[in-house]
Amino acid sequence: MTHKGYSASLEYSDDDECFVGHIAGIKDRVGFHGESVTELKNAFQEAVEDYLETCNAVGKEPQQPYSGKLTLRIPPELHASIATAAQVSGQSINQWISSALSQASCI
Repeated sequence: MTHKGYSASLEYSDDDECFVGHIAGIKDRVGFHGESVTELKNAFQEAVEDYLETCNAVGKEPQQPYSGKLTLRIPPELHASIATAAQVSGQSINQWISSALSQASCI
């Protein structure tokens, strides 16, 4: 489930006999629950809206799930190979890697 760029992390609680979720990818802990898929979706959307409203009310910048920046450490030989492949394809290294990752993850 996604809403306004936020995704849900979900599990089923045997103890509570309902689905329990949290907004994924942020450090703030925001939870919600529901007994049906419809309830769960509504609770998730409400949790995201409440989170954004609360952040606004207290003057805090809401955390974004992911910044879009990724830092990796790779062997120099792989770096050189990627740079060459990007140059041959007429792309920047960033464009080439982004394309390769999109293809690998089937997005």
